[in-house]
Amino acid sequence: MTDELPALLRRTLADAKLTPSEKAALADWLAKNVTTDQQRGVARHAAFDAARGALPAECAGVVGWLEDVMRVLAPMGPQSHPGVNAPGSPEPDLALFSPGERCLQQIVHRFMTARRTADVCVFTVTDDRISRSILDAHRRGVKVRVISDNEKAFDPGSDVQKFRDAGIPLKVDDVRGRGRSDPGITGHMHHKFAIFDGVRLLNGSYNWTRGAADMNYENVVDTGDPKLVAAFAAEFERLWNAF
Repeated sequence: MTDELPALLRRTLADAKLTPSEKAALADWLAKNVTTDQQRGVARHAAFDAARGALPAECAGVVGWLEDVMRVLAPMGPQSHPGVNAPGSPEPDLALFSPGERCLQQIVHRFMTARRTADVCVFTVTDDRISRSILDAHRRGVKVRVISDNEKAFDPGSDVQKFRDAGIPLKVDDVRGRGRSDPGITGHMHHKFAIFDGVRLLNGSYNWTRGAADMNYENVVDTGDPKLVAAFAAEFERLWNAF
């Protein structure tokens, strides 16, 4: 999802009215840019995000509540189509690639649909679109934990401090090598994976940066394979305890 839609939504929200011409412009943007239920869900989330930004902080929780209610009353995704991955059926595993926004959209989608937990273990986070989805999940009551690299946390554009300020539990790797087989060896916490509600895993080369979406040849695998989810969950807990 590009920045074009948030900008369009903010313009339509300026007078708190959706005029016929604005409605036409929004429909035109959707027709040109949205081809899947997942993309429509990301677009819908952008609308709620715009509403949150226009309201006092004490009202943001009401908007989050409304978004969650709408997900229940009018769900997006395959389960909204009878006969195709009906409720209770496992979601398909996906392999996604960049350049392009498919990896980005899938990461945002997972945070949007997380209900209980999100354990994030990534080298760096500088893409504000991903960071907003992490913060939104935290505000909804999802228990988010983040592990990142200690050096990348100080890079220009890093959103690690935003997570700390929001009260998200966060750890970085220990530069002294604590928890490593050889305490004299130091290096980067270079993982890029996340586990959602203990049942879904995102993993791949994709760094959570704009460059990964715009320029790099990267990949993300989204899987519900129980053995892989369990293996990565164990690695997350090992690192969480070590750091």
